[in-house]
Amino acid sequence: MSAVMPAVMTRRQRLIGFVLCIATILLAVLDTNIVSAATVPIVSDLDPAHGVDKIPWLIAAYQLAATAALPLYGKLCDVIGAKKVFIGAVATFLAGSALCGMAGSMGWLIAARALQGIGGGGLMSVTMVVLRELKGPEEKDGGKGGSVGGIIAGAGMALGPWLGGVLADHADWRWIFYVNLPVGLAVLAAAVRVLRLPAHSTRRTIDFLGAGLAAAFSTMLLLVTQWGGKDHAWSSPLIIGLSTATVAAFALFVRRQATAAEPVLPLGLFRIREIRYGFAIQGLVGAAMMGSMVYVMIYLQVVRGIAASSAGLYLIPMAIGMTAVGLLSDRLATAGWSQKTFVVSGTVCASAALALLATLSTDTSLWTVRAALLLMGVGFGQLIGQLIQLVQDTAPAEQLGVATTGVRFFQTLGGALGAALFGTVLSRVYAARGPGGTTSTIGGLTGHARRQALDAFVSSTSVVFWSATAVMVLAAVLATRLPAGIRRKPEAEAAEVNATAFTTAPPLPR
Repeated sequence: MSAVMPAVMTRRQRLIGFVLCIATILLAVLDTNIVSAATVPIVSDLDPAHGVDKIPWLIAAYQLAATAALPLYGKLCDVIGAKKVFIGAVATFLAGSALCGMAGSMGWLIAARALQGIGGGGLMSVTMVVLRELKGPEEKDGGKGGSVGGIIAGAGMALGPWLGGVLADHADWRWIFYVNLPVGLAVLAAAVRVLRLPAHSTRRTIDFLGAGLAAAFSTMLLLVTQWGGKDHAWSSPLIIGLSTATVAAFALFVRRQATAAEPVLPLGLFRIREIRYGFAIQGLVGAAMMGSMVYVMIYLQVVRGIAASSAGLYLIPMAIGMTAVGLLSDRLATAGWSQKTFVVSGTVCASAALALLATLSTDTSLWTVRAALLLMGVGFGQLIGQLIQLVQDTAPAEQLGVATTGVRFFQTLGGALGAALFGTVLSRVYAARGPGGTTSTIGGLTGHARRQALDAFVSSTSVVFWSATAVMVLAAVLATRLPAGIRRKPEAEAAEVNATAFTTAPPLPR
């Protein structure tokens, strides 16, 4: 166990640190959404003949790298301190952004995007650790402070595709990556100078083997969910072999975590009720989010004939809902809402929104879609920040990093499994009810065959949304099992008592 030495920061330094974290989270959210709007000009410039086939790798490279790095980021935060890891993640992200902007081929761009993803994996997860450590001891009680996630996620969801389209249409697609540099360099310089986070005075080993097994398991799982049923049949030797290797890597990872002196994801965390349920709920939320956002966009484009760029505008009500909840959450917490109340309310709202989406037909008013997405934003906005804070409030002080990054890790894996589940449901239901062929052939149909195909497709997406509703209802049931009040771990309470003697700065304004 390492000794954690408290750091002293003035109120002004903590406020600057808070702004740095907001800028970093916004960079991460924007970068997740911004590239999708510029794939056409990227392909036209770098590889007009074969670039379209490589677009999935352009998107997947970032996600794979970011997910694989998450367990190691958490452990590094606990071993060497969040400040050093934060600076390293931002620097890696900026290096990847610069190389993406200079790319001369699709292969170069995909490799640079993977490097950017390694840094991007820390922008969101490590930044949440930094935000936690910026708070004074009197601010760390559960309930308040969950507003940042909803506000930033909502803003990024609304601004990302729009900003990407503007840069691609009126500047050059390379500026999608270069725009990260001035903001990121400013964050980097200020972080080096201003951040004074708790330091770890005792040397601890890092379980690189465990981190490698986690990276292998999560990467192969993501590949299975992205390739299965799309590029390769589920029964193909490649998918079966990759699935077998995924299970084997997972078993080895669990065994390593049970025997390693310093595991990257300590199994003891799962003995803590709030953390165990927090991880599970976050994984289910990740799956349900995948089932809502992706298939709403598909419905709008395939059934209603809305262009991809215009379909993205339908996410604005969802962004508004998330932002509104973010602005109101601290007031609700002051009025007596507990973290359990937020999580139960959020899962119930999201369940209702998914059930509403399940009622869509070929001629449903598009205002119904907007209303469902607004309600979805209200639901997810209550979950984004609160689940992370729930886990942080109950994690032992020396395991804050692995607990925080674990939330993000389970969300990503849940999203991957959700994508595979809902994709399989859609294709099989359509194959049973459609006029023949796959969903990709709908665009070429006419007359009665097209009407039959659209009806079958809508009924297929309805089954997908009902499946997502069931997933979210399960999350709501788990949320009701959370304790009404947060039970602080003795280690965390002792650390706060120790920190109180050294920390003199007043709390940050909320």
